[in-house]
Amino acid sequence: MDTEFRNIALVGRQSDARVAEPMRVLADYLTKAGINVTAAEALALDLHVTHVPEEQLCDNANLVIAIGGDGTMLYASRLARISGTPILGVNRGRLGFLADITPDAMIASVDQVLAGRYLKDSRLLLKASLSTAAGDEVVQYGLNDVVVQRRGSGGMVDFSTSVAGRYVNTHSGDGLICATPTGSTAYALSCGGPIIEPQLDAVALVPICPHTLTDRPIVIPASQEIEILLLERDDSRAEITVDGGHIGTLGPGDRLKVAAASQRITLLHPPGHDFYGILRSKLFWGRDSRKRGIETS
Repeated sequence: MDTEFRNIALVGRQSDARVAEPMRVLADYLTKAGINVTAAEALALDLHVTHVPEEQLCDNANLVIAIGGDGTMLYASRLARISGTPILGVNRGRLGFLADITPDAMIASVDQVLAGRYLKDSRLLLKASLSTAAGDEVVQYGLNDVVVQRRGSGGMVDFSTSVAGRYVNTHSGDGLICATPTGSTAYALSCGGPIIEPQLDAVALVPICPHTLTDRPIVIPASQEIEILLLERDDSRAEITVDGGHIGTLGPGDRLKVAAASQRITLLHPPGHDFYGILRSKLFWGRDSRKRGIETS
């Protein structure tokens, strides 16, 4: 098979039977096609592939195929961030805005990509930098979002935001989401944030359960750095997560800065990929609720 993708890494959650079987099928298909397939050492499936440490999966890979839901795609993006290896997603999750290939179309879609028939999609990545009053610094990268939210079952958190060094607002509520266009259909959407077309270099700042109804989402250029400061209150603390993973706690005197990363994440799609078609499918747009299952023109 004549393809630019001679080395392919497979990523998926083996404990899920819906993922394990497609991984076996795809690994067998690719190896028979003469492609070098790698998987993480921790993958216990009986695959005749090369096993490497997880952190080395993308070192020599030309392509990552992630089988699962959007969580698996986020995991693959962390592995591929430094190498810049493109990612192709097979959806075995529930909603699946990122992994857009159905299991039934998996082999046919992979064949198209291997033959060079695909769409390349460059996605914005965020860099979150937490600087504590004690002088420590934590840096993490997110494809979806950076979230500051109240810790535990306590009261509201009060914090201020600045954009490009300019004061924007002081917020009271459950927290704030800094979402990329990719993440605009994730947590931010459930908090009333806007859906942003993936090709826009923009970030949505979406309050979580704001105490003031006039505290509304705002969209800013991704080139502008965001700074978040927690205001001094008794025992005031906020948890910081990046793509759902905890990176630290924000306290008075700490600073959280969120900016566009220098790297980007590259997704591949088979021909015919349509962002608006995915929105219609996942969010049931264009359907008459009186005629279930029938799309309107």
